[in-house]
Amino acid sequence: MRLGRVRYQSKYLAIQHFHREKNWDIRWMCRVLGISRASFYKWLHREIPEAELENQKIAELILEYDDRFGHILGYRRMTSWINRFNGTNYSRKRIHRLMKELNIHSAIRRCKKSYYPAKPDQVAENVLQRDFNAAKPNEKWATDVTEFKIPGDPNKKLFLSAIVDLYDRTPVAYVVSKRNDNQLVFKTYDKAIAENPNATPLFHSDRGFQYTSQVFKNKLELQHITQSMSRVGHCIDNGPTEGFWGIIKTEMFCMYDIHDERSLRNAIDKYFDFYTNERPQERFKGKTPAEVRAEAFASSEPTQYPIAVNKRIQKYKQKWIA
Repeated sequence: MRLGRVRYQSKYLAIQHFHREKNWDIRWMCRVLGISRASFYKWLHREIPEAELENQKIAELILEYDDRFGHILGYRRMTSWINRFNGTNYSRKRIHRLMKELNIHSAIRRCKKSYYPAKPDQVAENVLQRDFNAAKPNEKWATDVTEFKIPGDPNKKLFLSAIVDLYDRTPVAYVVSKRNDNQLVFKTYDKAIAENPNATPLFHSDRGFQYTSQVFKNKLELQHITQSMSRVGHCIDNGPTEGFWGIIKTEMFCMYDIHDERSLRNAIDKYFDFYTNERPQERFKGKTPAEVRAEAFASSEPTQYPIAVNKRIQKYKQKWIA
Protein backbone atom coordinates (compact mmCIF):
# COMPACT_ATOMS: atom_id res chain seq x y z
CA MET A 1 0.00 0.00 0.00
CA ARG A 2 1.36 3.42 -0.98
CA LEU A 3 0.62 6.12 1.57
CA GLY A 4 1.48 9.34 -0.24
CA ARG A 5 -0.84 12.13 -1.33
CA VAL A 6 -1.16 11.35 -5.06
CA ARG A 7 -4.11 12.46 -7.19
CA TYR A 8 -6.14 9.50 -8.50
CA GLN A 9 -4.13 7.12 -6.31
CA SER A 10 -7.18 4.96 -5.59
CA LYS A 11 -7.70 4.53 -9.33
CA TYR A 12 -4.05 3.68 -9.91
CA LEU A 13 -4.15 1.10 -7.12
CA ALA A 14 -7.32 -0.44 -8.56
CA ILE A 15 -5.78 -0.75 -12.00
CA GLN A 16 -2.61 -2.27 -10.55
CA HIS A 17 -4.60 -4.78 -8.47
CA PHE A 18 -6.96 -6.00 -11.21
CA HIS A 19 -4.18 -6.22 -13.78
CA ARG A 20 -2.13 -8.42 -11.43
CA GLU A 21 -4.98 -10.53 -10.05
CA LYS A 22 -7.41 -10.71 -13.01
CA ASN A 23 -5.16 -9.80 -15.93
CA TRP A 24 -7.57 -7.07 -16.95
CA ASP A 25 -6.46 -4.83 -19.80
CA ILE A 26 -4.75 -1.63 -18.61
CA ARG A 27 -5.82 0.39 -21.66
CA TRP A 28 -9.50 -0.49 -21.09
CA MET A 29 -9.39 0.27 -17.33
CA CYS A 30 -7.72 3.63 -17.88
CA ARG A 31 -10.38 4.57 -20.44
CA VAL A 32 -13.23 3.53 -18.11
CA LEU A 33 -11.75 5.41 -15.14
CA GLY A 34 -11.01 8.52 -17.18
CA ILE A 35 -7.23 8.67 -16.80
CA SER A 36 -4.41 8.37 -19.30
CA ARG A 37 -2.15 5.35 -19.57
CA ALA A 38 0.87 7.66 -19.43
CA SER A 39 -0.15 8.98 -16.01
CA PHE A 40 -0.68 5.44 -14.70
CA TYR A 41 2.75 4.25 -15.88
CA LYS A 42 4.36 7.41 -14.54
CA TRP A 43 2.82 6.67 -11.14
CA LEU A 44 3.75 2.97 -11.37
CA HIS A 45 7.44 3.58 -12.06
CA ARG A 46 7.92 6.72 -10.04
CA GLU A 47 10.57 7.00 -7.35
CA ILE A 48 8.89 6.87 -3.95
CA PRO A 49 9.43 10.19 -2.10
CA GLU A 50 11.14 10.29 1.28
CA ALA A 51 7.95 11.47 2.97
CA GLU A 52 6.05 8.45 1.65
CA LEU A 53 8.79 6.08 2.81
CA GLU A 54 8.45 7.63 6.24
CA ASN A 55 4.68 7.16 6.04
CA GLN A 56 5.24 3.47 5.41
CA LYS A 57 7.37 3.26 8.56
CA ILE A 58 4.65 5.06 10.52
CA ALA A 59 2.07 2.69 9.08
CA GLU A 60 4.08 -0.27 10.34
CA LEU A 61 4.12 1.28 13.82
CA ILE A 62 0.36 1.90 13.65
CA LEU A 63 -0.29 -1.71 12.68
CA GLU A 64 2.03 -2.94 15.44
CA TYR A 65 0.45 -0.79 18.16
CA ASP A 66 -3.08 -1.55 17.00
CA ASP A 67 -2.43 -5.28 17.25
CA ARG A 68 -0.37 -5.08 20.44
CA PHE A 69 -2.99 -3.12 22.38
CA GLY A 70 -6.06 -4.94 21.09
CA HIS A 71 -7.46 -2.17 18.82
CA ILE A 72 -8.06 0.27 21.71
CA LEU A 73 -6.16 3.25 20.27
CA GLY A 74 -7.85 6.10 18.45
CA TYR A 75 -5.76 8.54 16.45
CA ARG A 76 -5.14 10.87 19.41
CA ARG A 77 -3.69 8.21 21.68
CA MET A 78 -1.99 6.49 18.76
CA THR A 79 -0.14 9.73 18.04
CA SER A 80 0.75 10.26 21.69
CA TRP A 81 1.97 6.71 22.23
CA ILE A 82 4.01 6.50 19.01
CA ASN A 83 5.71 9.80 19.82
CA ARG A 84 6.37 8.79 23.43
CA PHE A 85 7.83 5.37 22.75
CA ASN A 86 9.80 6.31 19.62
CA GLY A 87 11.04 9.81 20.41
CA THR A 88 9.19 11.29 17.43
CA ASN A 89 6.96 14.31 16.94
CA TYR A 90 4.37 13.24 14.35
CA SER A 91 1.20 15.32 14.08
CA ARG A 92 -2.30 14.05 14.84
CA LYS A 93 -3.47 14.87 11.33
CA ARG A 94 -0.78 12.70 9.79
CA ILE A 95 -1.49 9.73 12.06
CA HIS A 96 -5.24 10.18 11.55
CA ARG A 97 -4.87 10.18 7.76
CA LEU A 98 -2.70 7.06 7.78
CA MET A 99 -5.07 5.24 10.14
CA LYS A 100 -7.95 5.98 7.77
CA GLU A 101 -5.88 4.66 4.87
CA LEU A 102 -5.27 1.48 6.89
CA ASN A 103 -8.92 1.32 8.04
CA ILE A 104 -7.83 1.27 11.69
CA HIS A 105 -9.94 2.84 14.44
CA SER A 106 -10.50 2.35 18.15
CA ALA A 107 -13.14 0.08 19.63
CA ILE A 108 -16.52 1.76 20.15
CA ARG A 109 -18.12 1.77 23.58
CA ARG A 110 -21.58 0.33 24.00
CA CYS A 111 -24.49 2.40 25.23
CA LYS A 112 -25.02 2.41 28.96
CA LYS A 113 -28.12 0.98 30.58
CA SER A 114 -30.78 3.27 31.93
CA TYR A 115 -30.57 4.31 35.58
CA TYR A 116 -33.43 3.55 37.94
CA PRO A 117 -33.26 5.61 41.15
CA ALA A 118 -33.73 4.01 44.56
CA LYS A 119 -34.41 5.65 47.91
CA PRO A 120 -31.27 5.50 50.11
CA ASP A 121 -31.22 5.33 53.91
CA GLN A 122 -28.67 8.11 54.50
CA VAL A 123 -27.24 10.53 51.99
CA ALA A 124 -24.63 13.27 51.81
CA GLU A 125 -24.58 16.51 49.87
CA ASN A 126 -22.85 16.76 46.51
CA VAL A 127 -19.82 18.53 47.96
CA LEU A 128 -17.63 17.72 44.96
CA GLN A 129 -19.96 19.69 42.63
CA ARG A 130 -18.37 18.15 39.52
CA ASP A 131 -15.04 19.84 40.26
CA PHE A 132 -12.87 16.93 39.16
CA ASN A 133 -9.58 18.84 39.30
CA ALA A 134 -7.31 18.09 42.26
CA ALA A 135 -4.13 19.95 43.22
CA LYS A 136 -2.33 16.99 44.77
CA PRO A 137 -2.65 13.24 45.44
CA ASN A 138 -5.18 12.09 48.04
CA GLU A 139 -7.12 15.36 47.88
CA LYS A 140 -10.18 13.89 46.13
CA TRP A 141 -11.19 10.25 45.70
CA ALA A 142 -14.08 8.94 43.63
CA THR A 143 -15.50 5.44 43.81
CA ASP A 144 -18.12 3.15 42.32
CA VAL A 145 -19.01 -0.51 41.71
CA THR A 146 -19.50 -2.10 38.29
CA GLU A 147 -20.35 -5.60 37.12
CA PHE A 148 -19.00 -8.05 34.54
CA LYS A 149 -20.89 -11.01 33.13
CA ILE A 150 -18.78 -14.16 33.23
CA PRO A 151 -18.32 -15.52 29.68
CA GLY A 152 -19.88 -18.90 29.18
CA ASP A 153 -22.27 -18.45 32.11
CA PRO A 154 -24.47 -15.34 31.67
CA ASN A 155 -26.24 -16.03 34.96
CA LYS A 156 -23.04 -15.42 36.96
CA LYS A 157 -21.33 -12.09 37.50
CA LEU A 158 -18.23 -10.55 39.04
CA PHE A 159 -18.41 -7.18 40.76
CA LEU A 160 -15.53 -4.72 40.74
CA SER A 161 -15.19 -1.94 43.29
CA ALA A 162 -12.49 0.70 42.79
CA ILE A 163 -11.37 4.01 44.26
CA VAL A 164 -9.74 6.49 41.86
CA ASP A 165 -7.59 9.46 42.88
CA LEU A 166 -8.79 12.47 40.87
CA TYR A 167 -5.34 14.10 40.81
CA ASP A 168 -3.51 11.43 38.81
CA ARG A 169 -6.41 9.04 38.01
CA THR A 170 -4.55 6.25 39.79
CA PRO A 171 -6.77 3.42 41.12
CA VAL A 172 -5.63 3.57 44.75
CA ALA A 173 -7.51 0.34 45.52
CA TYR A 174 -9.77 -2.22 43.89
CA VAL A 175 -11.48 -5.45 44.94
CA VAL A 176 -13.25 -8.12 42.87
CA SER A 177 -16.05 -10.23 44.35
CA LYS A 178 -18.92 -12.48 43.37
CA ARG A 179 -21.21 -10.49 45.66
CA ASN A 180 -22.19 -6.85 45.41
CA ASP A 181 -22.53 -6.25 49.13
CA ASN A 182 -21.26 -3.99 51.89
CA GLN A 183 -18.11 -6.04 52.40
CA LEU A 184 -17.01 -5.40 48.80
CA VAL A 185 -17.01 -1.64 49.35
CA PHE A 186 -15.64 -1.88 52.91
CA LYS A 187 -12.68 -4.00 51.76
CA THR A 188 -11.92 -1.57 48.94
CA TYR A 189 -11.96 1.37 51.35
CA ASP A 190 -9.86 -0.43 53.97
CA LYS A 191 -7.32 -1.37 51.28
CA ALA A 192 -7.07 2.24 50.12
CA ILE A 193 -6.53 3.53 53.66
CA ALA A 194 -3.94 0.83 54.37
CA GLU A 195 -1.97 2.05 51.33
CA ASN A 196 -2.51 5.72 52.25
CA PRO A 197 -2.85 5.81 56.07
CA ASN A 198 -2.62 9.61 56.37
CA ALA A 199 -5.05 10.38 53.58
CA THR A 200 -8.11 12.51 54.35
CA PRO A 201 -9.60 13.09 50.89
CA LEU A 202 -13.00 14.32 49.89
CA PHE A 203 -14.70 10.97 49.22
CA HIS A 204 -17.26 11.00 46.40
CA SER A 205 -19.64 8.22 45.32
CA ASP A 206 -23.11 7.65 44.00
CA ARG A 207 -26.00 6.79 46.33
CA GLY A 208 -25.46 3.05 46.32
CA PHE A 209 -26.67 1.23 49.41
CA GLN A 210 -23.10 0.46 50.53
CA TYR A 211 -22.13 4.13 50.66
CA THR A 212 -25.29 5.21 52.50
CA SER A 213 -24.89 2.67 55.31
CA GLN A 214 -24.18 3.90 58.84
CA VAL A 215 -21.19 1.56 59.12
CA PHE A 216 -19.50 3.12 56.11
CA LYS A 217 -20.29 6.61 57.35
CA ASN A 218 -18.60 5.72 60.64
CA LYS A 219 -15.51 4.52 58.77
CA LEU A 220 -15.21 7.87 57.00
CA GLU A 221 -15.69 9.83 60.20
CA LEU A 222 -13.01 7.79 61.96
CA GLN A 223 -10.53 8.85 59.25
CA HIS A 224 -11.84 12.46 59.31
CA ILE A 225 -12.98 12.18 55.69
CA THR A 226 -15.74 14.33 54.22
CA GLN A 227 -18.35 12.41 52.24
CA SER A 228 -19.89 13.60 48.97
CA MET A 229 -22.59 11.96 46.86
CA SER A 230 -24.00 12.37 43.37
CA ARG A 231 -27.53 13.57 42.86
CA VAL A 232 -30.14 11.00 41.89
CA GLY A 233 -30.04 10.22 38.18
CA HIS A 234 -27.04 12.48 37.46
CA CYS A 235 -24.26 10.09 36.50
CA ILE A 236 -22.13 13.02 35.35
CA ASP A 237 -21.70 13.95 39.03
CA ASN A 238 -19.40 10.93 39.23
CA GLY A 239 -18.01 11.31 35.73
CA PRO A 240 -14.41 10.13 36.33
CA THR A 241 -15.38 6.70 37.63
CA GLU A 242 -18.09 6.28 35.01
CA GLY A 243 -15.48 7.10 32.38
CA PHE A 244 -13.02 4.72 34.01
CA TRP A 245 -15.50 1.84 33.75
CA GLY A 246 -16.06 2.70 30.10
CA ILE A 247 -12.33 2.59 29.42
CA ILE A 248 -11.92 -0.78 31.16
CA LYS A 249 -14.85 -2.42 29.43
CA THR A 250 -13.75 -1.10 26.05
CA GLU A 251 -10.06 -1.87 26.24
CA MET A 252 -9.71 -4.88 28.54
CA PHE A 253 -11.88 -7.19 26.44
CA CYS A 254 -9.88 -6.19 23.36
CA MET A 255 -6.49 -6.79 24.96
CA TYR A 256 -6.96 -10.11 26.75
CA ASP A 257 -8.50 -13.50 26.06
CA ILE A 258 -11.42 -13.73 28.50
CA HIS A 259 -13.43 -16.95 28.42
CA ASP A 260 -14.24 -17.87 32.03
CA GLU A 261 -14.16 -16.52 35.60
CA ARG A 262 -10.47 -17.18 36.13
CA SER A 263 -9.41 -15.46 32.91
CA LEU A 264 -11.71 -12.52 33.72
CA ARG A 265 -10.11 -12.05 37.13
CA ASN A 266 -6.63 -12.29 35.59
CA ALA A 267 -7.58 -9.76 32.92
CA ILE A 268 -8.80 -7.28 35.55
CA ASP A 269 -5.51 -7.59 37.46
CA LYS A 270 -3.45 -7.22 34.29
CA TYR A 271 -5.45 -4.25 33.06
CA PHE A 272 -5.18 -2.34 36.34
CA ASP A 273 -1.40 -2.79 36.22
CA PHE A 274 -1.35 -1.74 32.56
CA TYR A 275 -3.55 1.32 33.18
CA THR A 276 -1.49 2.49 36.15
CA ASN A 277 2.04 1.77 34.95
CA GLU A 278 2.05 1.48 31.15
CA ARG A 279 -0.80 3.55 29.72
CA PRO A 280 0.37 7.15 29.06
CA GLN A 281 -2.29 9.83 29.03
CA GLU A 282 -2.33 12.96 26.92
CA ARG A 283 -3.61 15.08 29.81
CA PHE A 284 -0.46 14.16 31.75
CA LYS A 285 1.79 15.09 28.79
CA GLY A 286 2.47 11.48 27.88
CA LYS A 287 3.10 10.23 31.42
CA THR A 288 1.41 7.29 33.12
CA PRO A 289 -0.67 7.73 36.29
CA ALA A 290 2.08 6.03 38.33
CA GLU A 291 4.70 8.45 36.99
CA VAL A 292 2.52 11.47 37.77
CA ARG A 293 1.82 10.19 41.28
CA ALA A 294 5.48 9.46 42.04
CA GLU A 295 6.55 12.91 40.83
CA ALA A 296 3.85 14.59 42.94
CA PHE A 297 4.88 12.79 46.13
CA ALA A 298 8.51 13.77 45.48
CA SER A 299 7.66 17.48 45.05
CA SER A 300 6.52 20.12 47.52
CA GLU A 301 4.51 21.75 44.70
CA PRO A 302 2.94 19.02 42.52
CA THR A 303 2.52 19.80 38.84
CA GLN A 304 -1.00 20.84 37.90
CA TYR A 305 -2.84 19.02 35.11
CA PRO A 306 -6.09 20.97 34.56
CA ILE A 307 -8.90 19.21 32.77
CA ALA A 308 -9.57 20.61 29.31
CA VAL A 309 -12.92 22.35 28.83
CA ASN A 310 -15.55 19.94 27.50
CA LYS A 311 -18.21 21.77 25.49
CA ARG A 312 -20.76 18.98 25.98
CA ILE A 313 -20.39 19.20 29.77
CA GLN A 314 -20.65 23.00 29.60
CA LYS A 315 -23.96 22.70 27.75
CA TYR A 316 -25.13 20.14 30.31
CA LYS A 317 -24.31 22.52 33.16
CA GLN A 318 -26.12 25.39 31.48
CA LYS A 319 -29.22 23.22 31.14
CA TRP A 320 -29.32 21.59 34.56
CA ILE A 321 -27.55 23.93 36.99
CA ALA A 322 -29.73 26.66 38.39
